[in-house]
Amino acid sequence: MALLSMLSMIPFALNAATAETLAADAAQVVDAVAEASVVAEPTGFGIVLDKIEYFILIPWVYLSIAFMIFGIIYRLVSIYRAPKTPFSLKIYSSKKESPLSAWNDTFMLPQVRRNKPFFWISLMIFHISGVLLILGHLDILPTISILSEDSKHMIGAGLVGVGFTLPLFHFLFRRFKTPIREITVPADFLLIVLVLFLALFGDMISWGNSWTANGFITTKQKFAEYFQALATFNFENPRYYIWSPHYHFLVIHVALANLFFMLVPFSKIVHAFFAMPINKLRRK
Repeated sequence: MALLSMLSMIPFALNAATAETLAADAAQVVDAVAEASVVAEPTGFGIVLDKIEYFILIPWVYLSIAFMIFGIIYRLVSIYRAPKTPFSLKIYSSKKESPLSAWNDTFMLPQVRRNKPFFWISLMIFHISGVLLILGHLDILPTISILSEDSKHMIGAGLVGVGFTLPLFHFLFRRFKTPIREITVPADFLLIVLVLFLALFGDMISWGNSWTANGFITTKQKFAEYFQALATFNFENPRYYIWSPHYHFLVIHVALANLFFMLVPFSKIVHAFFAMPINKLRRK
């Protein structure tokens, strides 16, 4: 009887082992098909789309950053060479102030804190998150390791994106209220919307990696390969090493970032480069 029982269990064991083997083989086939579908040479309209995506991810990145750098230098030089005002720009009392006063005005915004505390909180969260966001992107580079290289998370594990995105909704909606509405121009709305969508597409990538079971298919390690290629001026098509159904999310995110870089020198964002000098002038 014992022998019969053992023999009767053999088909079930074989079926379980066969099922596991077939499942593993099927997963490998799916991965191979997915990779082949992305890496395979495009045809028809796919050729045009591939060339557009390549331009966005490689040449346009270099062009937009160069444009931003030269644009900022041009603005700085033009302001430096502008005729000096015949009157003083000083608005503070003549009493001696600490050399750190200008730094306090630039980074802590005490006047905003006194007059509009809720807006001040949004500004602080936004700027702190922005700094952490820059560090998070730098952390993707293989030469910089703020987090461990095998970590799938960016700094903050998705929370930094929340801290950067939510204040943008506040900045957008306050533009519809008096008296801000009267001094708002269409370019202000376009700039906020551009940064908002840039943040949202970046959030989808970061949140997918940090807050879902399987993560975003385009992993942080894949992004590191892309960043490394940009840093080393490797002009290979990123499609060959960032194969993923989510490849287009990266393309859109980078395209919005390129637009942002090109607008920086000629938008209100350039105030970041002038805040400290202006605060010093207000004391002279």
